[in-house]
Amino acid sequence: MQTARELEVLRSAVAELRSGGGTIALVPTMGALHEGHLTLVRQAKEAADHVVASIFVNPRQFGEGEDLDAYPRQLARDSELLETEGTSLLWAPPPQEVYPEGYATNISVAVVSEGLCGGDRPGHFDGVATVVCKLFNQVLPDMAFFGEKDWQQLAVIRRMARDLDLSMPSVDTIHGVPIVREADGLAMSSRNAYLSPEQRSNAAALPKAMKDAIAVLAGGGDTQRALGNLRETLKVSGFDSVDYAEVRDADNLKPLSSDNGNARLFVAARIGGTRLIDNMAIR
Repeated sequence: MQTARELEVLRSAVAELRSGGGTIALVPTMGALHEGHLTLVRQAKEAADHVVASIFVNPRQFGEGEDLDAYPRQLARDSELLETEGTSLLWAPPPQEVYPEGYATNISVAVVSEGLCGGDRPGHFDGVATVVCKLFNQVLPDMAFFGEKDWQQLAVIRRMARDLDLSMPSVDTIHGVPIVREADGLAMSSRNAYLSPEQRSNAAALPKAMKDAIAVLAGGGDTQRALGNLRETLKVSGFDSVDYAEVRDADNLKPLSSDNGNARLFVAARIGGTRLIDNMAIR
């Protein structure tokens, strides 16, 4: 596996991969890889001739007071994991390579970025859309793979690709991969490493409470009561606060007052200093 840290080197390496006529799949990450990330790599490898993975902790998607400095960085370990999975090329640029001095362009995607994590983290999805658009332009992949745990992020990226008429990848080749979960149901996340043993045990209440709420919602129960019970369950289970618990349309992310057949439950909750997010289909 080759590693590129400069754009010129990346483009030369991508051209070499394409010289034989093979297809390229991109798996963008911020590192601190876990089984969820590796699942993306495996699915990408099944779909394309070559997998290019990126590791870049994007400063533009972290707000004031968030964990940019504390975010885990373990490039050597991550590189070994990617190489073991058969990744062809790793793009791991330093911040100044992505945002050189004088950088002044920002991409903002309306509607799907509003509310949920967009409401709690102003500017977050501008940073996501901007860096992903740059990654697409840098690698020019035939397809790209993202985890569905960050469902709103995936919706923002697809909307951006559609609105900007991107062709490599096109909106139809931006693939969402189902959430990979721990044995107790907790969605895998790099931030799970922040949890103490007690917090990690308590965190299992999140997917369970969501499933309980979904059982009520799918049966036609009252939405606000189900969400209220979910919030209360999390608080008595050791969570400090619930940022949001909402039912939204899975495609356009507009809020729903009941199940419309395409509804999804979205939750973000904090335990200790860690913010956990999850989402599940109601049907």
